[in-house]
Amino acid sequence: MTQCLPASLTPLETAVATLLHGLDAVAAEELALAETLGCVAAEMPALPLVPAHDLAAADGWAVNANDVVGASSYSPLALAKPPAWVDAGDAMPQHCDCVLDAGAVVTPGSLVEIIIEGAPGQGVRRAGRDIGADGPAIAAGHLIRPRDLLMARIAGWPTLNVRRPRLRIVNLPGGAATARLIADHARANGACVTEIEAAARDAASVADVLDPDGSDLLIAVGGSGVGRNDATVTALARRGEMLAHGVALQPGRTAATGRTGATPVLVMPGAPDHALAAWFALALPVLERLSGRRSRPSRLLPLSRKIASSVGLAEIALLEERDGAWLPLTTGDLPLHVMARADAWLLIPGPSEGFAAGTPVDAYLWRE
Repeated sequence: MTQCLPASLTPLETAVATLLHGLDAVAAEELALAETLGCVAAEMPALPLVPAHDLAAADGWAVNANDVVGASSYSPLALAKPPAWVDAGDAMPQHCDCVLDAGAVVTPGSLVEIIIEGAPGQGVRRAGRDIGADGPAIAAGHLIRPRDLLMARIAGWPTLNVRRPRLRIVNLPGGAATARLIADHARANGACVTEIEAAARDAASVADVLDPDGSDLLIAVGGSGVGRNDATVTALARRGEMLAHGVALQPGRTAATGRTGATPVLVMPGAPDHALAAWFALALPVLERLSGRRSRPSRLLPLSRKIASSVGLAEIALLEERDGAWLPLTTGDLPLHVMARADAWLLIPGPSEGFAAGTPVDAYLWRE
């Protein structure tokens, strides 16, 4: 028995809603810094002041700027003893607020003289200069970047709190390239990914690996169509509940949604462009809900030419940034060579006929 699509396609908004229903962000976990790059930050206390107190930023003589006002080679300031010498990184002595160069102090005979005046803060790294007290430096809901790890290391933190959804990707024989594409995107968006391949493409073999245990989201890649070797939707119906098969999304209309227990399941087409569209339009909203991610990098630019779209179908358009505008490369059809050029993608809603040339659109960056 072969799978078949329903007479009418499920609107994209409805399909997304079936996946998001009842989902909350996963619990935060504490991970070593080396494991957190690319994860979504959870709530954390504010970082401590760095540096915790004033430090010398250069080698030289530590003085109070008010004590050396007017000092020059023509009017040297005589001292009973040399001021304190500091190396870069040393704590500043009490009541000292600037560091003079080595040549600022001379010793003609038995005298000690300062021949250069200084300004408050000169040669000093003030307390809180690198990390201040005006709020957390690593914001919850954002992907952790290398500069975040630098700040954590400087602050002496060995771990960070993150939300890392567990994603299980089921691949059908012959579809490894597409499954790996989705796995790479998932890892880049902070998911902990497990990959498994079904023993064969029949419904029983696929159902055997549609196991939700230990997963927050289950994605099956391939077998969503109506061909003789397509049985993933049938396998989903056996293993759990099939909620929608056939989504008003171009490309990607053979995608399906369902659940096994409380775990949402997304069945993607096996073709790379169709799977990518399903990832953008269906999987990303679920992953962002689970991880607590608050925003995706986007850029608002005008369109250099119009985008036409079919009413009733949500469509993915790929864009290239050129001369301060978005140049549409393709809509509803995503050849691999165009994917390689694209800088961003845009989801055109189903009720829309597209956008006129010059319309500002907020496109999601593909090259972050």
